[in-house]
Amino acid sequence: METATTLTGLLQSVAKTFPSRRGISLAGKFDLTHSHLNELVESAADHLISAGIKPNDVVALTFPNTVEYVILFLAVIRVRATAAPLNAAYTAEEFEFYLSDSESKLLLTPLEGNKPAQDAASKLSIPLGSASLTKSEEETKLTISLKHPESGLKSDSVNSVAKLINEPSDVALFLHTSGTTSRPKGVPLTQHNLVSSVKNIQSVYQLTESDSTVIVLPLFHVHGLIAGLLSSLGSGAAVVLPAAGRFSASTFWKDMIQYNATWYTAVPTIHQIILDRHLNNPEPAYPKLRFIRSCSASLAPVILGRLEESFGAPVLEAYAMTEASHLMSSNPLPQNGPHKAGSVGKPVGQEMAILDESGRVLEAGVNGEVCIRGENVTKGYKNNEAANTAAFLFGWFHTGDIGYFDSDGYLHLVGRIKELINRGGEKISPIEVDAVLLSHPDVAQAVAFGIPDQKYGEEIHCAIIPREGSNIDPEEVLTFCKKNLASFKVPKKVFIPDSLPKTATGKILRRLVAEHFVSKV
Repeated sequence: METATTLTGLLQSVAKTFPSRRGISLAGKFDLTHSHLNELVESAADHLISAGIKPNDVVALTFPNTVEYVILFLAVIRVRATAAPLNAAYTAEEFEFYLSDSESKLLLTPLEGNKPAQDAASKLSIPLGSASLTKSEEETKLTISLKHPESGLKSDSVNSVAKLINEPSDVALFLHTSGTTSRPKGVPLTQHNLVSSVKNIQSVYQLTESDSTVIVLPLFHVHGLIAGLLSSLGSGAAVVLPAAGRFSASTFWKDMIQYNATWYTAVPTIHQIILDRHLNNPEPAYPKLRFIRSCSASLAPVILGRLEESFGAPVLEAYAMTEASHLMSSNPLPQNGPHKAGSVGKPVGQEMAILDESGRVLEAGVNGEVCIRGENVTKGYKNNEAANTAAFLFGWFHTGDIGYFDSDGYLHLVGRIKELINRGGEKISPIEVDAVLLSHPDVAQAVAFGIPDQKYGEEIHCAIIPREGSNIDPEEVLTFCKKNLASFKVPKKVFIPDSLPKTATGKILRRLVAEHFVSKV
């Protein structure tokens, strides 16, 4: 395949090179080949053009994980517009913020609609469109209906998509950061950012047309969208969407086996759900996987060990963020070097350095801020000069994470700058405390966090969710911590709630947990 400078170009060359290979399946329902997927994308793109969508227009999409969503997402970027995927579970207020912040010109939903999203769109006079895919013996047809309010889009049926040429600089994807510290920041990613990231992911995991995966993460977020979906499609490989439109522990292995999956990628929370199910309700047999990937939050070494033991595949932890179009570093496949528990591996396809506060590059073993530069990195946040000045100091993009390189060049993360716990001048890594808590056999989930304290400035607390059937109490947790942590790192208080607040992608946000328990202290 020729080297593509746009994601759209890469997918078009895949459709030519592997026309009859399976591209995307709806579990148990139907399959589309790469060439068929490409035809549906081109036809949906023609619909968008005749509805008046022009290059640089932003189109918001809010869907479960469906084939319709994938086709429309690719059609939006095909017409040189910008796709802004949104979590279908947002409230009307949240939709209103995201739709207005992204300056969306159209909102696309499934046929059954999404009331909070539609209410927000009508309040902002944004036209609506919906789509559904029907499959008969003869053909698969995507029906798109676009409602044209008077103020809305003007039809321009003269142009056809065939005349449009995608440029590397086209802004293809607009997402918001998960806003761990402040209101979410808008991140524009270009066709070139996306194709660079897809190539980085392909190269480190050696994805080819013979790979297959089941998507377990929401496709409105970079992890599922870029690492799961787009990197697979861009390699000529196949993806399966669960029939439920989202991750389902009860169908996961059935789908993995039926579709000959060779790998999957998930966040630690989902790996733990899959592990718990394996312990309580094992499958008669598991597929032979090339690797399992973990990303988006820190994976405790004990969980990594359990996954490898249970499923007989190497577990490769990676490090990523929206601003880098997902992937920054990853542990390699076994044939390319060791993978280390507790490390997020080596930089992939980009430069990475650990800098001190004055911009000096630090040597191995010394903690500093992880900084990157490369083709996959956003050029800057939308309309946010202050954030851009801070993020691009000294010619590097600053991740806000503290970490160090070991002597083999593997990156170890210590925590977010703003989440390090400063107890009387001692800086404590919450990730390290999490890992110790999770190594207790009766602890299923754990999170350590800082709480304001009069004596020390900050004091360390933690919350745990016990394993099913265990009756572990706070005393036992503290005794265990005292054995395994320096005394100043031992949590002062242990909470055992019924659940922990998480983001839509299953990430436990320390800030949310801390806010939740501060009120109780």
